[in-house]
Formats: sequence, structure tokens, C-alpha cells
Amino acid sequence: MVIEGRSGIGYGAMVLSPGMYGEIDDRRGEAALRAALDAGAVMIDTADGYGPDGHNERLVGRALDGRDDVLVATKFGFRIPDGAEAHRFPVNYAFGELAVNCEPKFVRGYAEQSLRGLGVEAIDLYYPHFPDPQVPFEDTVGAVAELIEDGLVRRLGVSNVTAEQLRAAHAVHPVAAVQAQWSMWQAVDPELLAAAKELGTAVVAWSPLGGGFLTGTVEGLGEGDFRHQQERFSGDNLRTNNDRYAPVRAIAAELAVTPGQLALAWLLHQDAQVVPIPGSRTPAHIAENLAAAELALDAPTLARIDAALAAFAPVGEGALME
Repeated sequence: MVIEGRSGIGYGAMVLSPGMYGEIDDRRGEAALRAALDAGAVMIDTADGYGPDGHNERLVGRALDGRDDVLVATKFGFRIPDGAEAHRFPVNYAFGELAVNCEPKFVRGYAEQSLRGLGVEAIDLYYPHFPDPQVPFEDTVGAVAELIEDGLVRRLGVSNVTAEQLRAAHAVHPVAAVQAQWSMWQAVDPELLAAAKELGTAVVAWSPLGGGFLTGTVEGLGEGDFRHQQERFSGDNLRTNNDRYAPVRAIAAELAVTPGQLALAWLLHQDAQVVPIPGSRTPAHIAENLAAAELALDAPTLARIDAALAAFAPVGEGALME
């Protein structure tokens, strides 16, 4: 991704809030964030809906402690105000649905909450977390455009959208980045990618390590782990998927890199405008992930990886949305 000259790998902070990947304390979360900053993450990605009552944004704000050498992105829509209607829509996770409210009248309040939590004067990149099924997307985007005019937000992003929705948003205000699920085990929508290229919009790849699966180290899940909601991580499916991923792990071993580094490097080679945002809680793994930006893959290696991925065919639904 290139936003104001920034390119490389970012950091996804969602993993640092309780209820996402099992329990974690704030001391460990702040240490992880400082490790990401020190290792050169080009952006930190958070959201007002990660953890209770804006927990993740406050954690990011404490770790930043006034630093302005990294792009800070956050998303809104899940922290629905008291008395406001929850607008529900289906997803492919076990709980079946999510709810947002992205009515324009609430957007400024969302942003002001996030500014306080992050401890910044302006949000570098601001996204509606999901399009609201009951609100015209252009209206939500227009509310963010007003925040940009007022100096509370610097750039508009959109997240979990179709190519048509990206184009509609861009017609209201230039879209700096579109966030989409993309990894070795979940292809991005080719029409969305084509629209992003046409519009000059960067692609922020969420879950670029397939929820940790692509590290090659996930053999089971602990209690309270969000991934229990995903079919690909269920017992039999997880065992089958690990077996099918073996050829990719073998290529990583030949290159003397970790499977996670190979997955991130492969993603960076797919498009010049992509930035993966892997999340980890361990400083050594965070540094390892960010180092993948330096890994060059030649054409024959990429062809071998693509052949291995063509035979991978993970078992179980992997996409959040249809």
C-alpha cells in the first residue's frame, strides 16, 4: 500500500482485546504494540468495536503515547449508541449475524469517541466497519467526508465492501484504502481488486495469515478463542487443512523462512498497493511478520507457491461474507 509514501506491512491490533483470541492483559497488549511500532509497522489498525467500550482504541492510544510516525486507522459502526437501532446482517460465522448502525447522525459521535480513546487530534484513516444494510452507503461516506473537511479525519477508508460500493463511495469522496479479507486461504474478490487498481485505492488485507492458520502452528484452540466461530478451525477440518497446507510449509522450509513470512511475502507480491495487517501478541513473532516485507520471491518460486495453493482447497467456510 502507498498512502503518503507508506508501504510495507502493518499491524492488526484486534488480537489484543479480550474475547478475540482468548484472554490477554493490557500489559502484554501494550508490549505487543510497542514491538510493532519499534519494528517499523507502517500502520496500526484498530476499531471502536474491538473489546468492550472501546478497549482496543484506548490500548493503542496508550502505546502510541504521542508518537506520530505511524498511520493510525480505526473503524466505526459496532459501538451502537444507547437507544439506537441495531441494524443486523448475516455472516458466515457460527453466531450467524452482526449488527451495526452507520446512520450519518451518529458518525461524528463515533469519531469523537475514537479520538479520545486514541489520544490523537485527527484519525489518519477512518472506515465504516461494514456497510449498514439500512443506510445508503453514500450517506455514511458523506458523513466521514464532513469530518475530513473539519480536520477530525485525514483520509477515508471503506471496509468489507463490494466493487460497486467502493465506486459509490469514491464518487462521494476519494477513497484512500479499502479493507478486505485476503490471504493464501481466502481469495480477494477480483472485481473489488480491479476497482481499487482503477481508482488508485490501496488494499488493506485483513486476516492475511488466515486467523493464524498460515503460520503453520495452529493445532488446536483454547477456550474463549474467537476462531471457534469459524468452520475451518473445527477439529476435523483443522486437521485436514493442516495436512493440505504441508506443501506450502515445505516451500517455506526450503527458503529458510517461516510459513507466516512466506504467506505475507506472497501477498505483497500480488499487488503493489496491498498492505497486510497481521496481528500477533508476541514481540518476536511481530518482528518476524514485519521482516517478511524484505523477502523477495522470484517468478519460479511464486509459480511453485501458486501450484501448491491450487491444490490446498481448505475445508470449511472461510469468508466472513458471501
